[in-house]
Amino acid sequence: MSVPLSRRLAAEALGTALLLATVVGSGIMGERLAAGNLAVALLGNSIATGAALYALITIFAPWSGAHFNPVVTLVEWMAARIPARDALLFVFVQIVAAVLGVFIAHLMFGLPPVLPSQHMRSGGAQWLGEFIATFGLLSIILHGSCVQPTPVPALVACYITAAYWFTSSTSFANPAVTIARSLSDTFAGIRPLDVPGFITAQCMGAVVAYLLFRWMSKHD
Repeated sequence: MSVPLSRRLAAEALGTALLLATVVGSGIMGERLAAGNLAVALLGNSIATGAALYALITIFAPWSGAHFNPVVTLVEWMAARIPARDALLFVFVQIVAAVLGVFIAHLMFGLPPVLPSQHMRSGGAQWLGEFIATFGLLSIILHGSCVQPTPVPALVACYITAAYWFTSSTSFANPAVTIARSLSDTFAGIRPLDVPGFITAQCMGAVVAYLLFRWMSKHD
């Protein structure tokens, strides 16, 4: 059954906003409870994010595919699975909803809605981390979708939880998330100045993952 575009956009908006509320909210909670122990704060942040991803993808996938991520939408468009107009609307909704998710997280913890971040995340090592994080995420999604029964929600949740720890950037792997987190001067934040470098690395990682998947999927 074809789902109307309005409902698909609503699913993307709800899922993305809840994802960002989880990422930023758990970062604030983790930082407050960890008493300066960054490892404990990151542990809480990563577990909450992975759990939320599993739940949100499972619930919203039947409506919109549960992209929640402009580079996932980009790859779906490259694979001719979504029209260009729908893809542009998805990306717009994802970014707006991500920002709203940050506002919600701030308000829950008694903070101003907008707090431009001062958390520096820059340099070749961080950009490589974002490339690897996004390349891995898209590889998991593309290859996982070929498995029956499809275990994509669990695969994505497990990968992102792990990537928080093994990548130097703590795995943003999502341009909408990156933009929204620049408005949060909390544990999860990133300076607005550092956003373009992260997004460039994310787009490169997604495109390389798609090209590799297309090559590996050829039937010679």
